[in-house]
Amino acid sequence: MKKYNGIILVTVFVYVCFALILPLVHMQKHNKESLEYKVEIHNIIKQCEEMYRLNQWNPAKIDLEKYVFINKISFLDSEASKDTEQLYTFYENKNGIHTCIQPFIVEDTVKGYLRFDYMLYSESNMELWILEGILFIIFVCIEILLFYIRTVIIKPFHEISRMPYELSKGHLQMDLEENKNRFFGKFMWGLSMLRDTLSDAKAKELKLMKEKKLLLLSISHDIKIPLSAIKLYAKTLKEDIYDTEEKRYTAAERIETHAKEIEDFVKEIVSASSEDIITIEVRKSEFYLKELVQKIKETYLPKAQVMLIEFKVGQYENKLLQGDMERAFEVIENLIENAFKYGDGKEIVIDFYEEDYCQIINVFNTGTVVPITEMPHLFDSFYRGSSVSDKPGNGLGLYISKQIMNKMDGEIFAERKENGMSFGVVFRE
Repeated sequence: MKKYNGIILVTVFVYVCFALILPLVHMQKHNKESLEYKVEIHNIIKQCEEMYRLNQWNPAKIDLEKYVFINKISFLDSEASKDTEQLYTFYENKNGIHTCIQPFIVEDTVKGYLRFDYMLYSESNMELWILEGILFIIFVCIEILLFYIRTVIIKPFHEISRMPYELSKGHLQMDLEENKNRFFGKFMWGLSMLRDTLSDAKAKELKLMKEKKLLLLSISHDIKIPLSAIKLYAKTLKEDIYDTEEKRYTAAERIETHAKEIEDFVKEIVSASSEDIITIEVRKSEFYLKELVQKIKETYLPKAQVMLIEFKVGQYENKLLQGDMERAFEVIENLIENAFKYGDGKEIVIDFYEEDYCQIINVFNTGTVVPITEMPHLFDSFYRGSSVSDKPGNGLGLYISKQIMNKMDGEIFAERKENGMSFGVVFRE
């Protein structure tokens, strides 16, 4: 905000400088004009002398339209100069008119006097005032525009710019004031939605952690009893305390029973760990295939061009598909991101075909083929293939995509190709 205020001050300074420079420029122009009118007077005198020699002397015949400054010529004969009234009239000054009186000399004889009435147009200051007025109007318009940008765009953005930083730090209680600003309304709504989503996710995470911790504490406590019994029976067998075969057999049976209890507890832990770790909400709706394809192109064509990867999108027929548009894009997004990450960087192809009244979108990328033994586990949570262990990831992308498609009554599958991997996404029409 301070830098922007500095820009406003700079515009004020520039305006003041131009406002002060204009009079100086105008003065220089006036000085130039003050010399130009003298040149016109000199030319007119020369013309008068020539007319007098040719016996065509008549000041009224001089065409003044070709002169810029001289607007009237008067002549006073040397004999008439003795008349006081004519002399007074000849020398009389009028407001706003400059005069210059020159003797009219021909052959070293004063024939009379020439009076030149002229006007220096710049001295009226009209031109200066017009320029100053235009400059002031431009300055006012610029200042209004700058203050409008400051009030409507810069200030609201400055107020909300702190929220993304606070969200990144986990401060989810920060509220945004309601604002009907047409430039940031949707952006502020998006930030509020993001804050609510993060807040819900954090609450669910804490609840899940609490439940897992309570489960582990409960099971660990329950395991202690059969474990203690096993240790006790094992010790008695080791030290040969039982004197009959029947007692030793009974002890072995009890060890087996308690081991079965521990095995059940372990299964319970595994079952709890394999439950859905992510809550996925899918909106039951419809969308057009063209909208999905357009979003894919806008998102990934520029990225492919930068990475020098051939990105092909095949022909398709625009259809109305069942499902959540945003979730559908999330599924395709996961597949394309995997293609960028795990492919060989040569080619990514998206094809479309129809089968059993379903629309199938196929994403293929060249590169390493997943071993056939790992194919059944591709869509398991936290599973990562042996060929991608050296690359970053958490093994949740395909798992989430599978859950989304199941909730949209669709399907997703993987196929091994000769020179890469292919993933098909099935949408119901």
